[in-house]
Amino acid sequence: MVLNVVYGVAEVGGGFLAGSQGLKADALDFLGDGTITLLGLLAFGWGKTWRARAALLQGAFLAIMGIGVMGVTIYRVFVLQLPEAALMGTFGIGALVINLVSAAVLLKHRNGDANVQAVWLFSRNDAIGNAAIIAAAVFVWITETPWPDLIVAAMIAGLFLQSAWKIIVGANRELARGNVPPS
Repeated sequence: MVLNVVYGVAEVGGGFLAGSQGLKADALDFLGDGTITLLGLLAFGWGKTWRARAALLQGAFLAIMGIGVMGVTIYRVFVLQLPEAALMGTFGIGALVINLVSAAVLLKHRNGDANVQAVWLFSRNDAIGNAAIIAAAVFVWITETPWPDLIVAAMIAGLFLQSAWKIIVGANRELARGNVPPS
């Protein structure tokens, strides 16, 4: 959790220095992971209903991030800026290492309740996004265009939205099994 927040702050700076929308999206995911992981850890001691509600909150937060990243990425399509590929790739590699360690720790929990699954999906998304950012950095360098960075940012936003949907559906299913209204 602490690694996610610390590296998220560093990556925000790196995203602005590199001019990379993909790196900024990944930084937002890192910061979101730290916050959501904290909520997930707090929820471990709660009852099933409150754990499912915590997962709903996690899913909503992820959906808001996805919509925000997609909106800024669409804006950047019209205001093109060539990212600094070397800096983008360096931050992507650092992020991948941190997220692979986090994902390995959480791997055994990927099939738990909606709350635990949310924490796992956040870490998995980060690792996938990091690998994509590294590939995008290579293609930005080769093509000297911002398009690979923007494509990766849109893919990360899509991953946020797909995971948010999965978390929200799972949490609502758990609430329905408990005969508790999802309010």
